[in-house]
Amino acid sequence: MSDFSDWLRGFRDLHERARRGGLKEGEESTYLAARDELARAMVAAQRLSLKPGEKARHKLRVARALQLDLEIAGKYQRTVTLDLSAGGFSTVMAMPPGLGESMGVTLRLPAAESLACRARVTDVKPQDGSARVAAAFISLPPADLERLERFIIDAVLAMLAG
Repeated sequence: MSDFSDWLRGFRDLHERARRGGLKEGEESTYLAARDELARAMVAAQRLSLKPGEKARHKLRVARALQLDLEIAGKYQRTVTLDLSAGGFSTVMAMPPGLGESMGVTLRLPAAESLACRARVTDVKPQDGSARVAAAFISLPPADLERLERFIIDAVLAMLAG
């Protein structure tokens, strides 16, 4: 276990320097490889906890409630995320869009500029008076994708610390 603890401590340092823009020459590829390794390990752990009938995820997903403004066919709804990945999000909506429908998304990350893009509805599960809606990002700019991936890694590191 101390090997993992040592690795995690080194990764935390690397991640913090990456967040501050302080990686040395050649460290970016090391950082990205380590970040991918952590994400693969966490996704594998998430797959182990699947209930019968649940789909396996391919991207690291974290449970975080972030403000989400959606524009669907000229109508606006404000909601919060239930969970989030670099590939998309889920939320609960009183008036859900249809499966496959496209929507404008503004996601408010803590202490950062909002991310704005389009997303496509990939799943709608009715609940009592509402629906759980999952959507995949379809036009997230690369710089925003990087900010989102770093936010997700921050959330994972916070979870592993406590």
